[in-house]
Amino acid sequence: MADLPTHTIVFEILTRLPAKDVGRSKSVCKQWYALLSTQDFVKIHCSRSVVSSNQRVLLIDDLTCSVRPIISNNNDYGPSSTVTFPFHHQNNDVSILSHLNGLLCVCLNHTYELLLWNPTTTAFKRLSTPDSLGFYINNLDAIGLYVDADDDYKVLHIKRRSGVLGVYVYSREVDSWRNIPFITRQEYLSPHFNWSAGTFCGGTLYFTVCECWIGGTNVVICFDVNSEQFKEISFPPVPSNGMVQGVLVNVKNVLHMFASTGMFEMTIDLWTLQGDYWIKVLSCPPIPPISLSLWCDITHYVTNGNWFVMTKLGKLFTIEMDMKPFECFYPVSWFRGFKGAVFVQTIVSPSI
Repeated sequence: MADLPTHTIVFEILTRLPAKDVGRSKSVCKQWYALLSTQDFVKIHCSRSVVSSNQRVLLIDDLTCSVRPIISNNNDYGPSSTVTFPFHHQNNDVSILSHLNGLLCVCLNHTYELLLWNPTTTAFKRLSTPDSLGFYINNLDAIGLYVDADDDYKVLHIKRRSGVLGVYVYSREVDSWRNIPFITRQEYLSPHFNWSAGTFCGGTLYFTVCECWIGGTNVVICFDVNSEQFKEISFPPVPSNGMVQGVLVNVKNVLHMFASTGMFEMTIDLWTLQGDYWIKVLSCPPIPPISLSLWCDITHYVTNGNWFVMTKLGKLFTIEMDMKPFECFYPVSWFRGFKGAVFVQTIVSPSI
């Protein structure tokens, strides 16, 4: 291993192995274990793992959790494999809040605890503390997972409690929470506004903030992860004659939004953010009414020109589009009414 060319060749080969094979390779010898445990190796391996072919769908159903590959040429899943939760939980208890580079930020609903979890390596880290930090309440709080310029994985936790806003940042590097200032409009603290999970793109976390009324206010809150400054930008100019929902997507480090509007029929447009302004990319024909028992949300868009929607039962539906294909596969981290996520398999650890 002291020979530099040999070391370089081995390093290059191992950074291209699937995540589970890297785990097995650690048992080859002490030198390999040391090499595969370095932050440089993990960072480079992660950068080479974030590809469409390495994406998986994780679905949670009561006490079980399954992981499946996505077969994009026939709009279906591959064979599933069962994942055992490495932490104690109860029926229908685990909610996925955010994900990044193979790490999932999840909440245990019976205790409100936040955890970082890598379902590929099974490693996890509890983020809750005795002084009541790291506890999440659904429909009030918002979570964003990101990595800063120093390669430190962090969690931004926005807490709304009785009209009071608290914003906290957890650092994996120092394993602690700290409070940061955030001044926003008072009305956004109301439960009438729904905050999305944060979407990390280009050094910024983005949240949609949508009022739960027809014709209500809708904005996007931006958090610069290095300066830790917030700002507000406008929502795309979508019709206000129905309920409005925006699903943010990071596409090749450019922020996009699936903006859906309507009541009995949904109209869905795809927008891209340029500077602080939204540019419409395409429009989808109105989608026929969908039974509330199968209420779904846009989850994927693929190169063959089709939209994918997923119901809360995990079933995929396809909407054919007459349009030019894009060049990549787009994942979204949140499934409306269903517990799941699209993630990439990596060896990124939830703790140092």
